[in-house]
Amino acid sequence: MQIVRRPAPDRVDLSGVVHPRIADIYASRGIKHSGQLDTSLQALTHYQQLKGIGQAASVLADTIETGRRLVIVGDFDADGATSTALCMLALARMGCQGHQYLVPNRFDFGYGLSPEIVDVAAQMQAEVIMTVDSGIACLAGVERANQLGIDVVITDHHLPGEQLPEAKAIVNPNQLGCDFPSKHLAGVGVAFYLMLALKAELTQRGWFTQRSAPNLAELLDIVAVGTVADVVRLDDNNRILVHQGLQRIRSGRCRPGIIALMEVANRQASRLTAADLGFVVGPRLNAAGRLDDMALGIECLLCDDTYQAREIASRLDGLNRERREIESGMQQEAIKALQSLALTEDSVPHGICLYQADWHQGVIGILAGRIKERYHRPTIAFAHQDDDIIKGSARSIPGLHMRDLLDEVNTAHPGLISKFGGHAMAAGLSLPVKNLPDFEAAFNHTAKKLLGDTPPQRQILSDGQLSDADLSLEFARLLKQAGPWGQGFEEPCFDGYFELQSQRVVGENHLKMQVKTETGLLLDAIAFNVDRDHWPNALAHHVHLAYKLDVNEFRGRVSVQLLVDALLPA
Repeated sequence: MQIVRRPAPDRVDLSGVVHPRIADIYASRGIKHSGQLDTSLQALTHYQQLKGIGQAASVLADTIETGRRLVIVGDFDADGATSTALCMLALARMGCQGHQYLVPNRFDFGYGLSPEIVDVAAQMQAEVIMTVDSGIACLAGVERANQLGIDVVITDHHLPGEQLPEAKAIVNPNQLGCDFPSKHLAGVGVAFYLMLALKAELTQRGWFTQRSAPNLAELLDIVAVGTVADVVRLDDNNRILVHQGLQRIRSGRCRPGIIALMEVANRQASRLTAADLGFVVGPRLNAAGRLDDMALGIECLLCDDTYQAREIASRLDGLNRERREIESGMQQEAIKALQSLALTEDSVPHGICLYQADWHQGVIGILAGRIKERYHRPTIAFAHQDDDIIKGSARSIPGLHMRDLLDEVNTAHPGLISKFGGHAMAAGLSLPVKNLPDFEAAFNHTAKKLLGDTPPQRQILSDGQLSDADLSLEFARLLKQAGPWGQGFEEPCFDGYFELQSQRVVGENHLKMQVKTETGLLLDAIAFNVDRDHWPNALAHHVHLAYKLDVNEFRGRVSVQLLVDALLPA
């Protein structure tokens, strides 16, 4: 673990706009001018810049006008759930009737628009299928739909392969020839843009002369949840979507299901941050798709009744607790397996592969993420899928593009992987279990080639040291307001050396500390999930901390607190 200070950024003149220290933080995250801080809806990139969106809107407008039966095919994660719910609500508000949704159960159908899912949609009498958060790689599924005379509109954000499906329309900012400047839209962001284009198309056709046109901004709470939960980069455009959604949630103008999910997690809507969407709302929605049926998460978002929403949220909370228990057991098994290899820091493979036949398919992605965090290596966790096929979920480290790595393995060893897809930091794949030893060797070899002989150490990037004047409630509140923070636009992290005044364990593995600055300022600090083999540490009298500045409210007392990301004896 290394605490590394970010290079001093080039000065950006934001004087009169933000606090000077926050101006530096913005500059280090790529802000060049004050216009990039505009989080109003007017600053959103226009939908017309998305390739294929006019054709997609036309197909959907024809569908609504002629009363053809539309089925939305989603994905079984939080991005897919929010995308599906968003389209169900937006279409209803635009006068679409009888539209339905269908989410593949990950245990029966796997990911995306498969031929089998198309057959299920056909049984639902679908005449048009619209995919959300999936479809760009589903060549066979679209071909099956074409055979059955079902039109397909694809909305997706995943990276396309060399060949695109023969769909009626494709909307994906990452497809070749798309000039949309934000390549980091989540699936729900792409779906939202298509709904904007559809509203414009219907308006042009005079559809809203007999009915009122909806205000689609009312659905930005859902867009914010899906965008943060899918951990896409919070570029300028995504920050607008998230900021606007957060504003609606904080003011109570959001879906009853989102409020209910916050209630079961004991969070107050008025103080919600983007991080809460990722750590509180997203995991509870995801739990439905991981352990049960994602329809439960979608119904929570669609629900208009407060009491029913609370009941569904309670069930999702229970699934999330069950997911955590399963994950904890799997993590212990994985760590035990790695420890049995007697690995030292120098002998951990460049790429880690783990497989156990009885692991839960729905939790292997989280497991891969935990192991990746512990060892700072690209990691794939596999579980049994069906017959002799195993399914893997991959998580990467900064500087290593996971999908590109898998593509390189696939190119060098044709037939080793059955199928794969994903992003820079996360991907999925499947392969015959008999291929696992060869795949493991190829994965490790390719990771070593891309990372170099010496894998990078885990680094925490710091925005430098804070003065006592900035270690204050006022500055902590300014930092909160300066967000939304998230992937690619990280919440500010600072570091400094402190005298350790006291340390005690709270909960199971959390270390509560009181620390003192060089000038005598006393501060509360807490480090979550510390290594109990090293902490509390009676020999440590000084510590080097990397921390986030937090506003702590407890029993009516409001104080500044350090949320510790890295704790090193000094």
